[in-house]
Amino acid sequence: MAKQRRSLDGKVVAITGGARGIGKATATALVRKGCRVAIGDIDLALAEETAAGLGGGTVALALDVTDRASFAAFLDEAERQLGPVDVVINNAGIMPVTPFVDEGEDSVRRQVDINLHGVITGTQLAIARMTPRRGGHIVNIASQAGKAGIPGIATYSATKHAVVGLSEAVRAELRGSGVEIACVMPTVVNTELTSGVGQKWVKPVEAADVANEIVDALEVPRFDVFVPRANGALYKFLTLLPRGAREALGRLMKVDKLMLEVDHGARRAYEERAAASEPSAEGGGAAAAEPAPERDAA
Repeated sequence: MAKQRRSLDGKVVAITGGARGIGKATATALVRKGCRVAIGDIDLALAEETAAGLGGGTVALALDVTDRASFAAFLDEAERQLGPVDVVINNAGIMPVTPFVDEGEDSVRRQVDINLHGVITGTQLAIARMTPRRGGHIVNIASQAGKAGIPGIATYSATKHAVVGLSEAVRAELRGSGVEIACVMPTVVNTELTSGVGQKWVKPVEAADVANEIVDALEVPRFDVFVPRANGALYKFLTLLPRGAREALGRLMKVDKLMLEVDHGARRAYEERAAASEPSAEGGGAAAAEPAPERDAA
Protein backbone atom coordinates (compact mmCIF):
# COMPACT_ATOMS: atom_id res chain seq x y z
CA MET A 1 0.00 0.00 0.00
CA ALA A 2 1.38 3.40 -0.97
CA LYS A 3 2.16 5.71 1.92
CA GLN A 4 -0.06 8.74 2.27
CA ARG A 5 1.61 11.98 1.34
CA ARG A 6 1.94 14.64 3.98
CA SER A 7 0.83 18.16 3.19
CA LEU A 8 3.62 20.74 3.27
CA ASP A 9 1.23 23.68 3.09
CA GLY A 10 2.10 26.22 5.76
CA LYS A 11 5.28 24.48 6.88
CA VAL A 12 8.18 26.74 7.85
CA VAL A 13 11.43 25.79 6.13
CA ALA A 14 14.95 27.18 6.68
CA ILE A 15 17.47 26.56 3.89
CA THR A 16 21.19 27.28 4.08
CA GLY A 17 22.97 28.38 0.93
CA GLY A 18 19.56 29.16 -0.54
CA ALA A 19 20.49 32.02 -2.86
CA ARG A 20 21.51 29.85 -5.81
CA GLY A 21 21.77 26.33 -7.18
CA ILE A 22 20.13 23.46 -5.31
CA GLY A 23 19.13 25.73 -2.45
CA LYS A 24 17.29 28.15 -4.73
CA ALA A 25 15.62 25.32 -6.66
CA THR A 26 14.48 23.73 -3.41
CA ALA A 27 13.12 27.00 -2.09
CA THR A 28 11.23 27.44 -5.36
CA ALA A 29 9.68 23.97 -5.15
CA LEU A 30 8.69 24.42 -1.50
CA VAL A 31 7.11 27.83 -2.04
CA ARG A 32 4.98 26.20 -4.73
CA LYS A 33 3.87 23.68 -2.11
CA GLY A 34 2.72 26.48 0.16
CA CYS A 35 5.72 26.50 2.49
CA ARG A 36 6.98 29.62 4.22
CA VAL A 37 10.67 29.72 3.45
CA ALA A 38 13.68 31.46 5.02
CA ILE A 39 16.78 31.59 2.83
CA GLY A 40 20.09 31.89 4.64
CA ASP A 41 23.20 32.77 2.67
CA ILE A 42 26.55 34.47 3.12
CA ASP A 43 25.68 36.56 0.05
CA LEU A 44 22.76 38.48 1.55
CA ALA A 45 22.22 40.69 -1.50
CA LEU A 46 21.79 37.68 -3.76
CA ALA A 47 19.58 35.98 -1.17
CA GLU A 48 17.34 39.04 -1.07
CA GLU A 49 17.12 39.03 -4.87
CA THR A 50 16.21 35.33 -4.86
CA ALA A 51 13.61 35.77 -2.12
CA ALA A 52 11.99 38.67 -3.94
CA GLY A 53 11.74 36.58 -7.10
CA LEU A 54 10.17 33.66 -5.25
CA GLY A 55 7.50 35.64 -3.47
CA GLY A 56 5.21 33.72 -1.12
CA GLY A 57 6.52 35.66 1.86
CA THR A 58 10.03 34.20 1.44
CA VAL A 59 12.57 35.95 3.66
CA ALA A 60 16.29 36.36 3.09
CA LEU A 61 18.67 36.38 6.04
CA ALA A 62 22.42 36.66 6.46
CA LEU A 63 24.10 33.38 7.38
CA ASP A 64 27.65 32.15 7.82
CA VAL A 65 27.33 28.42 8.50
CA THR A 66 30.88 28.30 9.92
CA ASP A 67 29.81 30.58 12.78
CA ARG A 68 27.51 28.93 15.33
CA ALA A 69 26.22 32.27 16.61
CA SER A 70 25.35 33.32 13.05
CA PHE A 71 23.52 30.03 12.46
CA ALA A 72 21.56 30.33 15.70
CA ALA A 73 20.65 33.93 14.86
CA PHE A 74 19.46 32.83 11.41
CA LEU A 75 17.09 30.25 12.88
CA ASP A 76 15.94 32.63 15.62
CA GLU A 77 15.07 35.32 13.08
CA ALA A 78 13.41 32.82 10.75
CA GLU A 79 11.19 31.72 13.64
CA ARG A 80 10.51 35.31 14.67
CA GLN A 81 9.31 36.20 11.17
CA LEU A 82 7.67 32.95 10.07
CA GLY A 83 6.98 30.83 13.14
CA PRO A 84 8.54 27.64 14.55
CA VAL A 85 10.77 25.97 11.97
CA ASP A 86 9.42 22.63 10.78
CA VAL A 87 12.22 21.78 8.33
CA VAL A 88 15.93 22.66 8.29
CA ILE A 89 17.78 21.95 5.04
CA ASN A 90 21.57 21.95 5.47
CA ASN A 91 22.57 22.71 1.90
CA ALA A 92 25.53 25.13 1.98
CA GLY A 93 28.87 23.88 0.68
CA ILE A 94 31.77 24.36 -1.71
CA MET A 95 33.72 22.05 -4.01
CA PRO A 96 37.22 23.02 -5.17
CA VAL A 97 38.63 20.64 -7.79
CA THR A 98 42.33 19.81 -7.52
CA PRO A 99 44.62 16.80 -7.05
CA PHE A 100 44.83 16.18 -3.31
CA VAL A 101 48.62 16.53 -3.17
CA ASP A 102 48.30 20.06 -4.58
CA GLU A 103 45.47 21.22 -2.34
CA GLY A 104 46.31 24.00 0.08
CA GLU A 105 45.59 23.98 3.80
CA ASP A 106 43.10 26.85 3.48
CA SER A 107 41.07 24.94 0.89
CA VAL A 108 40.91 21.90 3.14
CA ARG A 109 39.90 23.98 6.16
CA ARG A 110 37.20 25.86 4.23
CA GLN A 111 35.59 22.64 3.03
CA VAL A 112 35.61 21.05 6.47
CA ASP A 113 34.25 24.23 8.07
CA ILE A 114 31.46 24.77 5.52
CA ASN A 115 30.62 21.28 4.25
CA LEU A 116 30.90 19.41 7.55
CA HIS A 117 30.97 21.72 10.57
CA GLY A 118 28.14 23.74 9.03
CA VAL A 119 25.99 20.61 8.74
CA ILE A 120 26.89 19.49 12.26
CA THR A 121 25.93 22.88 13.65
CA GLY A 122 22.71 23.07 11.67
CA THR A 123 21.70 19.57 12.70
CA GLN A 124 22.36 20.22 16.40
CA LEU A 125 20.50 23.53 16.40
CA ALA A 126 17.56 21.98 14.56
CA ILE A 127 17.32 19.08 17.01
CA ALA A 128 17.36 21.48 19.97
CA ARG A 129 14.35 23.32 18.52
CA MET A 130 12.42 20.32 17.24
CA THR A 131 12.65 17.69 19.97
CA PRO A 132 10.67 19.67 22.58
CA ARG A 133 7.87 19.88 19.98
CA ARG A 134 8.31 16.19 19.11
CA GLY A 135 8.28 16.96 15.43
CA GLY A 136 10.38 18.29 12.59
CA HIS A 137 12.49 17.24 9.64
CA ILE A 138 16.20 17.73 8.99
CA VAL A 139 17.51 17.37 5.44
CA ASN A 140 21.27 17.07 4.99
CA ILE A 141 22.61 17.50 1.48
CA ALA A 142 25.46 15.05 1.00
CA SER A 143 26.53 13.62 -2.36
CA GLN A 144 27.19 10.37 -4.15
CA ALA A 145 30.80 11.41 -3.59
CA GLY A 146 29.94 10.54 0.03
CA LYS A 147 29.53 6.91 -1.01
CA ALA A 148 32.72 6.62 -3.08
CA GLY A 149 36.13 8.26 -3.26
CA ILE A 150 36.34 10.55 -6.31
CA PRO A 151 39.86 11.53 -7.49
CA GLY A 152 40.25 15.28 -7.84
CA ILE A 153 37.85 16.08 -4.99
CA ALA A 154 39.34 14.02 -2.17
CA THR A 155 38.63 16.53 0.60
CA TYR A 156 35.12 17.17 -0.71
CA SER A 157 34.52 13.41 -0.81
CA ALA A 158 35.78 13.16 2.77
CA THR A 159 33.37 15.85 3.97
CA LYS A 160 30.44 14.20 2.21
CA HIS A 161 31.31 10.76 3.63
CA ALA A 162 31.22 12.48 7.02
CA VAL A 163 27.80 14.02 6.32
CA VAL A 164 26.44 10.58 5.39
CA GLY A 165 27.89 9.03 8.55
CA LEU A 166 26.65 11.89 10.71
CA SER A 167 23.15 11.56 9.29
CA GLU A 168 23.12 7.79 9.82
CA ALA A 169 24.15 8.14 13.46
CA VAL A 170 21.75 10.99 14.20
CA ARG A 171 18.90 9.04 12.59
CA ALA A 172 19.44 6.28 15.14
CA GLU A 173 19.61 8.77 18.02
CA LEU A 174 16.38 10.43 16.92
CA ARG A 175 14.35 7.23 16.66
CA GLY A 176 11.11 7.69 18.55
CA SER A 177 11.65 11.43 19.04
CA GLY A 178 9.27 12.54 16.32
CA VAL A 179 12.14 14.29 14.50
CA GLU A 180 13.07 12.81 11.12
CA ILE A 181 16.17 13.12 8.99
CA ALA A 182 16.94 12.61 5.32
CA CYS A 183 20.31 12.33 3.58
CA VAL A 184 20.27 13.59 -0.02
CA MET A 185 22.89 12.14 -2.36
CA PRO A 186 22.85 13.63 -5.86
CA THR A 187 25.12 12.76 -8.74
CA VAL A 188 26.73 15.63 -10.69
CA VAL A 189 24.25 18.51 -10.78
CA ASN A 190 24.20 20.99 -13.64
CA THR A 191 25.02 24.15 -11.68
CA GLU A 192 27.95 26.53 -11.29
CA LEU A 193 29.65 24.25 -8.75
CA THR A 194 30.25 21.67 -11.49
CA SER A 195 31.32 24.15 -14.18
CA GLY A 196 33.86 22.58 -16.53
CA VAL A 197 32.92 19.02 -15.56
CA GLY A 198 31.85 16.96 -18.55
CA GLN A 199 31.80 13.22 -19.08
CA LYS A 200 29.56 11.10 -21.24
CA TRP A 201 29.20 8.23 -18.77
CA VAL A 202 27.96 10.40 -15.90
CA LYS A 203 24.82 12.24 -16.95
CA PRO A 204 24.18 15.38 -14.87
CA VAL A 205 20.83 16.08 -13.29
CA GLU A 206 19.28 19.51 -12.86
CA ALA A 207 18.94 21.38 -9.56
CA ALA A 208 15.17 21.10 -9.98
CA ASP A 209 15.50 17.29 -10.04
CA VAL A 210 17.21 17.38 -6.64
CA ALA A 211 14.61 19.82 -5.32
CA ASN A 212 11.78 17.55 -6.43
CA GLU A 213 13.31 14.58 -4.61
CA ILE A 214 13.72 16.66 -1.46
CA VAL A 215 10.06 17.63 -1.62
CA ASP A 216 9.09 14.00 -2.17
CA ALA A 217 11.18 12.88 0.83
CA LEU A 218 9.38 15.45 3.01
CA GLU A 219 5.96 14.34 1.78
CA VAL A 220 6.75 10.61 2.02
CA PRO A 221 9.65 10.41 4.49
CA ARG A 222 12.67 8.28 3.64
CA PHE A 223 16.28 8.51 4.74
CA ASP A 224 18.27 7.62 1.60
CA VAL A 225 17.51 10.11 -1.15
CA PHE A 226 19.55 9.29 -4.26
CA VAL A 227 19.26 11.58 -7.28
CA PRO A 228 18.54 10.06 -9.71
CA ARG A 229 16.74 7.30 -7.82
CA ALA A 230 18.15 4.60 -10.09
CA ASN A 231 21.59 5.29 -8.66
CA GLY A 232 20.42 3.98 -5.30
CA ALA A 233 19.78 0.56 -6.84
CA LEU A 234 23.11 0.80 -8.69
CA TYR A 235 24.92 1.54 -5.45
CA LYS A 236 23.37 -1.49 -3.75
CA PHE A 237 24.45 -3.67 -6.67
CA LEU A 238 28.00 -2.34 -6.64
CA THR A 239 28.40 -3.03 -2.92
CA LEU A 240 27.90 -6.73 -3.70
CA LEU A 241 30.95 -6.75 -5.98
CA PRO A 242 34.52 -7.23 -4.78
CA ARG A 243 36.51 -4.00 -4.52
CA GLY A 244 38.64 -4.89 -7.52
CA ALA A 245 35.57 -5.38 -9.71
CA ARG A 246 34.00 -2.11 -8.53
CA GLU A 247 37.16 -0.19 -9.26
CA ALA A 248 37.59 -1.82 -12.67
CA LEU A 249 34.02 -0.91 -13.57
CA GLY A 250 34.66 2.66 -12.46
CA ARG A 251 37.75 2.87 -14.64
CA LEU A 252 35.85 1.40 -17.58
CA MET A 253 33.22 4.14 -17.20
CA LYS A 254 36.02 6.69 -16.59
CA VAL A 255 34.47 7.77 -13.31
CA ASP A 256 38.02 8.03 -11.98
CA LYS A 257 38.66 10.80 -14.54
CA LEU A 258 35.44 12.74 -13.88
CA MET A 259 37.04 15.36 -11.63
CA LEU A 260 40.54 15.15 -13.08
CA GLU A 261 39.80 15.91 -16.73
CA VAL A 262 37.93 19.18 -16.21
CA ASP A 263 38.01 22.56 -17.91
CA HIS A 264 39.68 24.68 -15.24
CA GLY A 265 39.17 27.81 -17.30
CA ALA A 266 35.43 27.29 -17.15
CA ARG A 267 35.69 26.79 -13.38
CA ARG A 268 37.86 29.83 -12.66
CA ALA A 269 35.10 32.22 -11.58
CA TYR A 270 33.57 29.65 -9.25
CA GLU A 271 36.91 28.60 -7.77
CA GLU A 272 37.89 32.22 -7.08
CA ARG A 273 34.67 32.93 -5.23
CA ALA A 274 34.89 29.68 -3.28
CA ALA A 275 38.44 30.57 -2.26
CA ALA A 276 37.25 33.99 -1.04
CA SER A 277 35.45 32.48 1.95
CA GLU A 278 38.26 32.51 4.51
CA PRO A 279 37.69 31.07 7.97
CA SER A 280 38.53 33.53 10.73
CA ALA A 281 41.52 32.99 12.98
CA GLU A 282 39.13 31.62 15.60
CA GLY A 283 37.76 29.06 13.14
CA GLY A 284 34.37 30.68 12.59
CA GLY A 285 33.13 33.55 10.42
CA ALA A 286 34.08 34.48 6.89
CA ALA A 287 36.57 37.24 6.31
CA ALA A 288 35.99 37.44 2.61
CA ALA A 289 36.18 40.56 0.52
CA GLU A 290 33.80 38.86 -1.90
CA PRO A 291 31.10 36.38 -0.78
CA ALA A 292 31.77 32.78 -1.72
CA PRO A 293 29.07 30.68 -3.35
CA GLU A 294 27.24 28.35 -1.05
CA ARG A 295 26.42 24.82 -2.13
CA ASP A 296 25.32 24.46 -5.76
CA ALA A 297 25.62 20.74 -6.40
CA ALA A 298 26.88 17.42 -5.19
